[in-house]
Amino acid sequence: MTSLKGKSINWEEYVLNYGKFIKQHDVKNFFELDIDPIVGLKEVERLRDLLEQTAQRKCIPVWHKSRGLDYWKQMCKDYDYIAIGGIVTQEIKRSEYDIFLPLLKIARENNCKVHGLGFTNLKGREKYKFYSVDSTSWLSGNKFGAVYLFDGKTMQKQNKIAGQRVKTNEVAIHNFTEWVKFSKYSEINL
Repeated sequence: MTSLKGKSINWEEYVLNYGKFIKQHDVKNFFELDIDPIVGLKEVERLRDLLEQTAQRKCIPVWHKSRGLDYWKQMCKDYDYIAIGGIVTQEIKRSEYDIFLPLLKIARENNCKVHGLGFTNLKGREKYKFYSVDSTSWLSGNKFGAVYLFDGKTMQKQNKIAGQRVKTNEVAIHNFTEWVKFSKYSEINL
């Protein structure tokens, strides 16, 4: 058990329920618990094994810089789909993004797909050829009052006029729709 913000969390019970859900609903792609900073790598590995046993299939493990290059190489050999974490938390800073190039090369050499967790950098999507990425940027319109528009190639952000408010539900639906358009474009062109 771990205490997080005053709450006790039974990670083993959580993983067992997560694995049962994956198996019951035949989920194909799912991530290990990306909680290295909370419980440590050894516990993440133990929980990953338990998750894979319960789900009866391999997960997508999440690499962090703290795991090192040798760990990356082994992940690329052991799994056909892995993820890079620490982008959103800036464990990997923008100035360090070129670390992705050799990591992606190693993955390609091992026929391993790589997911960029929280990688929204639009110019970076062209430079760093992740197999897949995810992002919650479309939600920032509500948070910061911005409207996104897909211009046929990239996303354009329009900030709200000072002193004005946005209609939260309408902006959320609009931004989601525009990001879906960009996602479809990216699948073909990036």
